[in-house]
This record gives sequence, structure tokens and C-alpha cells, in this order.
Amino acid sequence: MIKRFILISAILSFLVPLSSQALAQEDTIEVIMKTSKGDIVIELYPEKTPLTVENFLTYVDEKFYDGTIFHRVIKGFMIQGGGWTTDFVQKQAYEPIRNEAETGLNNRKYTFAMGRRSEPHTAAAQFYFNSVDNPHLDFKSKTTEGWGYCAFGMVIQGTEVVDAIAAVKTQTKNGLPDVPRQTIEVISIRRK
Repeated sequence: MIKRFILISAILSFLVPLSSQALAQEDTIEVIMKTSKGDIVIELYPEKTPLTVENFLTYVDEKFYDGTIFHRVIKGFMIQGGGWTTDFVQKQAYEPIRNEAETGLNNRKYTFAMGRRSEPHTAAAQFYFNSVDNPHLDFKSKTTEGWGYCAFGMVIQGTEVVDAIAAVKTQTKNGLPDVPRQTIEVISIRRK
């Protein structure tokens, strides 16, 4: 009887931490992005895109995004930021991460996703908001053309701010197209 009690206690002591870890993984994480156009609250999905969320939160916790700008706005498509300072200097990011676009999260309007170069596994710090549904950015296959772009969050407050940024007039600046004529700053991003 005592051996059975000890065995059950041992099993329970092992399972309790596992269940609390499982609960923690199910919890969503929210961040608040303060911009010069207003605040945006984003819900992140660590259970679907753990590597991407961890990468993004590393930059958030290090205050990497403070004083960056939305450097690319394409009307009827998306708004991109997280890579350039208000002085239009490109920030040095960490090594790129593996693309998690195959998780089934789609690039719908108001989703939050990782920017990258043309190669699939080159996302580092830059992010974008989809200002419309962009199914052509979704995962289709594990090929260079089919990988897609990893959506890892959703705007839950501040869609009007995303819309206001998406509507700004743009120009070519320092050789980059689609730069807002009026600087739109990311003042800070913090966990909520």
C-alpha cells in the first residue's frame, strides 16, 4: 500500500509540472506596439509558431524596435517595419530563423507576420501587418517559391491604426521604394 502511494505521488509530481507547461503553451501572449499614429495590440500564437514568437519577443525584450519606423507601405497589400531607425539607418539583426509558415496560420487582413528576403529561411527582425487578405503569401509547399511568409499574430485592438498607416502617401527614399513621406515611428513594443 505504501509503495503504491509513493508510486502514485511520484507520477503526480511528474505530471503536475507537465500540465502547467501545457497550460503555459496554450496561453496567448499579447504585446502593445506604440506608434506615432496610435497603439496596436497584437495577440501572438506561440503554440503554432514557437520559434517565431520567441525570436520576436527577444527583440521586444531587448527594446530593439524602440525608435524604428514603418519603412515600407504598399497600399492594398501590407505595412512593414522593424528594421530601420528614424534616421533611416538599417539596424543589425540576429541570425535568421527557420520559416514556420507551414503551421496553417494565413496572411489574412490584420495578421502580423515576419518579413524576409526571397529565400524562405531569412526572417530576422522585420515584421509586417497584412492590410488586406494576402493568400499568395501563405505556405503552399516546402520549395523556395512555395514556403510563404510566417503569420504569427493578429491585431486585436488598433485596426484603425493599421488602416491609417496603410493609407499614407509614399515616396522613394535612399533607393528604397514605398517609404512613407511622413515618418511613422514605432515608439516601443512591450509585452502586455
